[in-house]
Amino acid sequence: MDIPHEGSILNSPWTYWLDKWFYWLLVAGILVNASGLLLPVLEPDGALYATISKNMLLSGDYINLRVDGNDWLDKPHFPFWIAALSFKIFGINSFAYKFPALLFWIAGARYTYAFAKKLYNRQVAQLSVLIYISVEHLIISNNDVRAEPYLTGLVIASAFYYYVAYKDNKWIFVLPGSLFMGMAVMTKGIFIPVMVISGFIIEWIVKKKWSEFLKFRWWLAILLLILFISPELICLYIQFDMHPEKLVFGTTKVSGLRFFFWDSQFGRFFNTGPIKGKGDLLFYVHTLLWAFLPWSVFPILILVSKIKKGPRLFGASADYVCGGIFISGFVIFSLSRFQLPHYLNFLYPFLAILVAKWPCRPENPVYQKIAAYTQNFICLVFFGACLALMFFYGLRPAAVIIPGLVAAGIIIYRFFPGNGIENITGRSFSAVLVVNLFLNGLFYPDLFRYQSGMAAASYLEKNNVQNPVYLFSELFPEFSFEFYSKQPVLHLKKSDLYSLKDSILIFTSQSNMDSLRKSGFVLREIKTFRHFHISRLTGTFINHHTRNQVVDSSGLAVLFPPTGSNYK
Repeated sequence: MDIPHEGSILNSPWTYWLDKWFYWLLVAGILVNASGLLLPVLEPDGALYATISKNMLLSGDYINLRVDGNDWLDKPHFPFWIAALSFKIFGINSFAYKFPALLFWIAGARYTYAFAKKLYNRQVAQLSVLIYISVEHLIISNNDVRAEPYLTGLVIASAFYYYVAYKDNKWIFVLPGSLFMGMAVMTKGIFIPVMVISGFIIEWIVKKKWSEFLKFRWWLAILLLILFISPELICLYIQFDMHPEKLVFGTTKVSGLRFFFWDSQFGRFFNTGPIKGKGDLLFYVHTLLWAFLPWSVFPILILVSKIKKGPRLFGASADYVCGGIFISGFVIFSLSRFQLPHYLNFLYPFLAILVAKWPCRPENPVYQKIAAYTQNFICLVFFGACLALMFFYGLRPAAVIIPGLVAAGIIIYRFFPGNGIENITGRSFSAVLVVNLFLNGLFYPDLFRYQSGMAAASYLEKNNVQNPVYLFSELFPEFSFEFYSKQPVLHLKKSDLYSLKDSILIFTSQSNMDSLRKSGFVLREIKTFRHFHISRLTGTFINHHTRNQVVDSSGLAVLFPPTGSNYK
């Protein structure tokens, strides 16, 4: 029998509602997230990572990360190793690239449940999972797969095992905790354990548990973490530190180990590394408002209620690990000078647990009323956004889409009527699933028509073209073409063209082909494809009346070797 944590006594409607709906909604949520498996790999980062993993498998070199034939020092190895293994099992395709990331995301749901149940009870754990699997940016990341689905599952798993080691006073649990943390570090970098450890430090300081800092298990955890990240350190040393002559970031004598421990993380934070940004203290505040949809209002209401409690917030029985991890990560990222929206993804399991505790207990009726109004408004905005996107983008057939959305809205309200907090939760959850089914089933498939590299690779495969294809990488980095191409893809610089002896097949932008012609080269175009960076949508592109103003083209062409006096 689950014994509720103090302050989290459940009312019977929640217990009944979760018993009735949890597994149905869980399956629906996982299926909607899995629908991203049916879509191609998105440019630029997803296709870049998939290409690195593909080349890793084909070359048999699992130590050196390379892009366009050059040494690549940006992200650690772990996701590339896993994707390469998946390619070996399932073949080199979109499904094989995305599937292992989805499994790590599902593991994140499992450990979100385990952590929430350890903190509170089964009902809070169930609601935490429902929130986790319906967070908008996590759903997006299961389509546009990069490192985040891996990291999300690994960090919550590590934090759970460390928490069990702490609460149950069992050192053995630091072993899986450090193993998962080691994989997380080999996914994103050394900043990750800093944020997790900060959550525990906040707990110990607030509760004055000074002895925890000296306990053997935490020093063992650090030693195990160093052991588990040693494969990454060895690879970096072999690829970079053993070869100071290599040109990386436009310079030589670049240390892979220094980059891993300092420049990649602290260098971005202080803006002293080779990769720089601008930074905005409020960037993640407004990121959270859209990325954590449909639950963005709940953290605000929780924050207001906590502020009103004042000193009572720091009660002796309260737990601060989960909240400490989220707050530490949020503050650190907000202070960083290099910021991207997906950096917060691995913090959402912790926020899901914090949010789930709030509606699972009697609360100020004013807050309940605010939640009802705002969640109903969000649901209407979701459906309205789908209709607006359909009209502006020009999705067809409208005669099917509009009745489908209306029917979905009616069914959702039929299953979850009224303004009780339980059914408001059910409506919000269902509405976000409908939106993402609309995106993954209708919008994205049409959008991928403008990802020219994939279209060009498909054209060559259908026409059984076996010749190598050359890319001008410094001008037109089209990683989706390299990933989906069945034939060899080679790279050359524009300056290399003047030494050509035979004609070659190239894939490049239309503007570059025009430039080559102006320089006196002779090209025979084979096929052109419409091109737009679909991961960076603009209003002009979305509006089908103005889309042609911003859509470029790229193409396959035969480039003949230079002859005559026009060539320099």
